[in-house]
Amino acid sequence: MIYLDNAATSFPKPKSVYKSVMEAMTRYGANPGRGSHAMAIEGARVIYETRELIAELFNLEDPMNVIFTFNATDSLNLAIKGILKTGDHVITTEMEHNSVLRPIKELEKFGVENTIVKCMNDGSVNLTDLEGAIRDNTKLIVTTHASNLTGTIFPAEEIGKICKKHGLLYLLDASQSAGLLKIDFKKYNIDFLAAPGHKGLLGPQGTGILVINSSVELKQLKEGGTGSLSTSLEHPDFYPDKLEAGTHNLPGIAGLNSGVKYILDRGLESIYSHEKKLLDIFIKEIKKNPKIEIYGPESIDHRIGVLPINVKGLDSSDVAFILDTEYSIAVRPGLHCAPLAHKAIATDKIGAVRFGVGPFNKRKDIMTAVEALNEISNFR
Repeated sequence: MIYLDNAATSFPKPKSVYKSVMEAMTRYGANPGRGSHAMAIEGARVIYETRELIAELFNLEDPMNVIFTFNATDSLNLAIKGILKTGDHVITTEMEHNSVLRPIKELEKFGVENTIVKCMNDGSVNLTDLEGAIRDNTKLIVTTHASNLTGTIFPAEEIGKICKKHGLLYLLDASQSAGLLKIDFKKYNIDFLAAPGHKGLLGPQGTGILVINSSVELKQLKEGGTGSLSTSLEHPDFYPDKLEAGTHNLPGIAGLNSGVKYILDRGLESIYSHEKKLLDIFIKEIKKNPKIEIYGPESIDHRIGVLPINVKGLDSSDVAFILDTEYSIAVRPGLHCAPLAHKAIATDKIGAVRFGVGPFNKRKDIMTAVEALNEISNFR
């Protein structure tokens, strides 16, 4: 199987990730923070070390502001609903995933206003339009860092400057960029960052992070056991316990630990450069075929390793099915949980076949996919 669905979930993972998950399950799989025995202490140590590694990756000062969640959706809901109140206004864009758009639309029921800024047909956003949407009651801007549909890279640093200029909070959805693009909390004006553990961070599914770089206190969405202040009926009001009620996904976090270590050892620039080279080859090759439609930015420097295409005359689901069953190539067809993004690039009626390049793909994977697409396009 040639796996080119890394925008959904990275696969394979570094071997160390699988090993760490199994060690957590078999060697110290107790409840971290809920006991004083050696296994519980080892679990707590791994969790804290993972906070430190993530803080290092994003140049964040306080590891205790790294909150573990179960996925990016969990993180985004926690931030959006923990910040916004009745009477507030939030700005976002057409290129957002439903994990951003649906919580924001849900908050309309509670008197939170929103503006969804239109984007261009390559998936990019006009910063003048974004800044022009600011109102007196605007509290938060939420944007993706890289589109899950087109791979378009948003200018997060520039958006952060706009937020700082107007005294607004900035929540960055780094679902496609964490572990791939450089994100510097000290340089960028990012208040909150949400990301899954199972994509670019190379960890297992069922892991996610919310990274906090703001003095604004988030309201928790749930209460329960934390292993701290156990004599009190009131939920703790300090991070990370405030936002981490319940037992941690220790095996998942242990795997995430190894995923982040792999990234730090290999280097972000090395991983991004590898994926760009493969994507550049892919785009140049399939551009030779007039029956294949490519979406997203023209410049390779403005996109990550995500490439949506359509074969003229064929449904995207049919193309993906043929790639899977005839060529053993895994991709994702259809709509990609980003309905407004599909409208922006005019694929809302037909969907798209999305290829997601990862750190372990090779040139031969890309060339095999190119040959397969050329053969499929000749079916019509």
